Amino acid sequence: MSRPEEVLPPDLFYDDTESRKYTTSSRIRNIQSDMTHRALELLDLRTPSLILDLGCGSGLSGDILSQVPPDEGGPHVWVGMDISPSMLEVALQRDVEGDLLLADIGQGVPFRPGSFDAAISISAIQWLCNAETSDVSPESRLRRFFEGLYACLRRGGRAVCQFYPKNDAQRTMISGAAIKAGFGAGILEDDPGTKNSKLYLVLTVGGGGLEGDITGVVDGMNDVDVMDARRRAVNSASARRGPEKKGSKAWILRKKEQMAKKGKVVKATSKYTGRKRRPAF
Repeated sequence: MSRPEEVLPPDLFYDDTESRKYTTSSRIRNIQSDMTHRALELLDLRTPSLILDLGCGSGLSGDILSQVPPDEGGPHVWVGMDISPSMLEVALQRDVEGDLLLADIGQGVPFRPGSFDAAISISAIQWLCNAETSDVSPESRLRRFFEGLYACLRRGGRAVCQFYPKNDAQRTMISGAAIKAGFGAGILEDDPGTKNSKLYLVLTVGGGGLEGDITGVVDGMNDVDVMDARRRAVNSASARRGPEKKGSKAWILRKKEQMAKKGKVVKATSKYTGRKRRPAF
């Protein structure tokens, strides 16, 4: 049986019929509820927060965010993004409490820097691994998504993305894109080796004392593969080479990366970036 993301793009696959079927299925609602509660557990929010729901669909996860009791840190306020007009129409008919935005997360996350305390995504980001046209690559869609997500989260914020990778290559491509965007990242697998296995990509944004250390997000979170070791190794190698010279290519690239993470527009990097020019007469 083909995976949904291999059949059609999400905005076409989730038409009016499929959106209603998805929303009214008791089995899907129960699974969605379990995964959303697990994502909230991993976020470990102690106070009411502003949460971004990426691939929010018809608002099933948003309902749970709105209903978190005060003794568990809620209720939370949420904003949902989804590419399917039919899914969002069902959400409007259900009168969900969150604000809704029709947008493709593969084109970026169009919010001001530091807008959100946290973010969740349930069963959505694996769709970014498929490109419908030859001029669009999964790598570029993942890069735009994670860079936009990093920018719109406050420093010390967290994100949890539950996803279904097709294979290990997709799993590595997704986690690698998150790390390149600047996140401290790890993958938690519930019920490994069973048909009920669920993967959660747990992300942290630097500035809250959690960068690169996500093992304490939840008690008993021992099965996490922390994947920022490569970034620490790169930083260590840079330290051994000594400080970057101001105006060098490495210095320029680092500054451009910092500006991009703040949500600012920077010029594209080319072979001429940082090239020394001859002195003028």
